[in-house]
Parts: sequence; structure tokens; C-alpha cells
Amino acid sequence: MPSKAIATVVKMMESLPEPAQEEILTHLRQYLDELQDELRWDDLFNKTQPRLIAAAKQAKQEIAAGQAKPMDPDCL
Repeated sequence: MPSKAIATVVKMMESLPEPAQEEILTHLRQYLDELQDELRWDDLFNKTQPRLIAAAKQAKQEIAAGQAKPMDPDCL
């Protein structure tokens, strides 16, 4: 059973001529693709947080211990 939001969108679209419905569908597909990409990015970012935090802590420890060297962009 569709949610109220989906039912509302369907009713709104049904009141429009078919060419307008097709145009909305095209935009909606693009929007949903972009939204899914964002959700995947957020998920991946959240999964890497512990490793990023650990790397930052290690870098701070190395700096404090005098083991760090300035970054040389030519060596990247």
C-alpha cells in the first residue's frame, strides 16, 4: 500500500496532461538518482569515520613525538 505522500503525488500528477506527467517523471527519476547517490555517499562516509578519527589521532601523536615531517606536495 503506497504511503500518503506517494498517493498525493499520484493524484497531483493525474490531474496534469500526459506530456507534463512524462516531464515530471523525467525530473523525478533524476532527483531520485541523485538522492540515492547522496545516501550512498553518506553511508560510505559514516563507515569511514572511525578510520579517519584513528588516522587523525595517530598524526597528532606523531607530531607530538616529533616524528612528523612537513608534507611535500612533490612527493605525493
